[in-house]
Amino acid sequence: MTLQEVFVELEQYGDAQTKKTHMNHGAQEPLFGVRVGDLKKILKKTKKNHALSLELFATGNSDAMYLAGLMADEKKISFEELDAWVNTANWSYLNEYAVPWVAAETPHAMKLAKKWLQSESDNVVCAGWSVLACGTMVIEDEQLDLVWFESLLDTIAEDIHAAQNSVKLNMNRFVIAVGSNVLPLSEKAIKVAQKIGPVKVDMDGTVCKVPLAADYIKKVIAKGSAGKKRKTARC
Repeated sequence: MTLQEVFVELEQYGDAQTKKTHMNHGAQEPLFGVRVGDLKKILKKTKKNHALSLELFATGNSDAMYLAGLMADEKKISFEELDAWVNTANWSYLNEYAVPWVAAETPHAMKLAKKWLQSESDNVVCAGWSVLACGTMVIEDEQLDLVWFESLLDTIAEDIHAAQNSVKLNMNRFVIAVGSNVLPLSEKAIKVAQKIGPVKVDMDGTVCKVPLAADYIKKVIAKGSAGKKRKTARC
């Protein structure tokens, strides 16, 4: 499929209620309001397509940018391309999901996370925490820098309640991800989660809630799902 052909389908799948919901969560024009399920119908036709994913993301259309994240080829996309993506990912579906999902599956994951966590942009910092959280899902524990991860947990224990709104949310997600997916640090993550307690985040009037990290991790462990890796961070 060409870029033009994809846009014809995006417009056809556009839904007014989905657009309204996305904008309530921070999406910015231009967008059609395409459901993820419909984006995946297009993805079945394109498969992974490096060149087309770059074209889609460059359009600035939110639906196209999210589709680009689903379509990106983790074996071909470069550090520089992902770094450029994160700086134009202007709302949570992009900077906390679409871009970090791809980044976590690449060899650049930890290098990108370290750079993004030092950014002055809250959106980029959130992407950094999200890459790390997603990385715990797909990267084997022995390939992770566990000393660094432990130090990040300590940092969160001290700093989370003073952090900016969305940054707090993604710090909390990181604690949950480490406790659920990195067995050598599960106990440490639970202790940190208990120390930080409830995390108050303004969800902009939406029904979304911030999970209590300690309870969430314990439920994952109780189910016997802790430490089980996935083939992909994308969903």
